[in-house]
Amino acid sequence: MTSTPPPSFAQSVAEALNKECFCITLDRPALHDALLRDSGNTITQELIDARPNLFSNAPMFLSAELLAQMHSTVRAIESVARLPMYREYIAAQSPAIAQHESGPLGVFMGYDFHLSANGPRLIEINTNAGGAFLNAALANAQRACCIEMETCMDLNDDNDKFDWAFWNMFLNEWHLQGRAGSPTRVAIVDEQPEEQYLYPEFQLARDFFERHAVEAVIVDAAALEYDGTRLLASGKPVDMVYNRLVDFVLDNPAHAALRQAYLDDAVVLTPHPGVHALFADKRNLIVLSDRDLLASWGVDESSLLALGNVLRTEVVTPEKAEQLWARRKQLFFKPAAGYGGKAVYRGDKLTRGTWEEIVKGGYVAQEFAPPSERMIEIDGNKEARKADIRLYTYDGNILLTAARLYQGQTTNFRTPGGGFAPIFSV
Repeated sequence: MTSTPPPSFAQSVAEALNKECFCITLDRPALHDALLRDSGNTITQELIDARPNLFSNAPMFLSAELLAQMHSTVRAIESVARLPMYREYIAAQSPAIAQHESGPLGVFMGYDFHLSANGPRLIEINTNAGGAFLNAALANAQRACCIEMETCMDLNDDNDKFDWAFWNMFLNEWHLQGRAGSPTRVAIVDEQPEEQYLYPEFQLARDFFERHAVEAVIVDAAALEYDGTRLLASGKPVDMVYNRLVDFVLDNPAHAALRQAYLDDAVVLTPHPGVHALFADKRNLIVLSDRDLLASWGVDESSLLALGNVLRTEVVTPEKAEQLWARRKQLFFKPAAGYGGKAVYRGDKLTRGTWEEIVKGGYVAQEFAPPSERMIEIDGNKEARKADIRLYTYDGNILLTAARLYQGQTTNFRTPGGGFAPIFSV
C-alpha cells in the first residue's frame, strides 16, 4: 500500500492560509462600480443586491505546483480527445448532431477540481462554464489588506489581460470556421436569459463584444429565426452565437432555428454539440480514468500520470446495482447528461427510493473525493465552507482560475460568505 506523500512547503502554507487567514481582499464597492461600468450600466444595483452571495469576500489559496498539476491534467485530456480511438468511442455513444464538424474548439471550457491529500482530483468537465466574465471583474477588484497578502497577489496585473485573452479566443473560433475578419453581430443565447441567475454575466459579455466593435444582443434561443440562409435575432442577421444553453444537443423544438443554422454552417456556434460530446458527457470520465485502456491506445506515460487525477468513474446498470449499492458510501452518482449539480447524489445520503430510479440507467458512479475547505469569518464567527477549483481554459491553455465556496451538496451561490472567490497562488 502506497503512502500519501507529505505536502510541500507551499502546499502547507496554502492549507494554513485557507484555515487561518480571514482577510477581506474584495473591494466590494469597486467591484460593483466595475460591474455597472463594464455592462454599460445595464447591470443595475437591484440586480447586484438580488445576488448577495455571488461573490465571496475571501480568496482561496493554492500552491503553484498544484495548479501546474491541474493544468497537466487538462492538457492530457485534450491530447486524448484528439486520438482517433477516443473519437470513435465518443461517436458510438453520441447523437448524430455531435458528429457535425464545424471547426470551433469551444469557448470557456471549465475543468472542476477538488483538492485531496493525494493532490487535485478532477470531478467534472463543462463546455459552457459560466462565470468567466464575472471572475475577471472579481480578479480586478482585489486589494492587499496586509503585507503578507501582497506576496500572494500580483497587484500589477494588466486589467485588460482577460479582455484580450477572451477576444482572441472568440476571434479564433470565428477563423476556425473559415470566416475572415471578425464577426459583425453576436447573439448571447440562453433559455429565458433574463431569468438566469448569472444574467449579469450576459450583460458583461454584451458590453465586452461592443468594446471590440461587435454588435451584441442577449436573446432567448426560442426567439431566433432561420430563413434558410441567415440566423436572425429581432429580424437582423446573427453571424456568431455565444451559446449558454444547457440543451446540449439542440433537440428542444423551440431551438430548431439555431439547430438548423448550425447544421447548415450558417452561423458560428460556440460551444457546440460536438464539443459537449467530446468532453462534457459524464460517461467520458469512464474512459479518461481507465489507465489500461488509455495505455492500449498509446497514451504516453506522462499523460497517464496526469490523468491519474481524474476520479475513477463507471456506468450504472441494473446488473451492477447490488455491488454499487454495497460501495455507495465511497461513490458519488451523477446523470451522464447532467449539469449544474442537478440530480446528483452522495452515496452515503441515498434513499432506497432514489436508488431505484438511479439504477434504471442514465447515471455514472464516480469515486467520491470530498471538497476542499476554506474557513471564513461571518459576523465574528469562524465557519467552514466547501470549495472547488475551476480552471477556465481554451485550447488547453488557462484563461483564469477561480474557486467556488458553498455549503450543501453542490455549489449554489446561495451560501452566506460563499460564491466565486479568486485564487491566490503561493
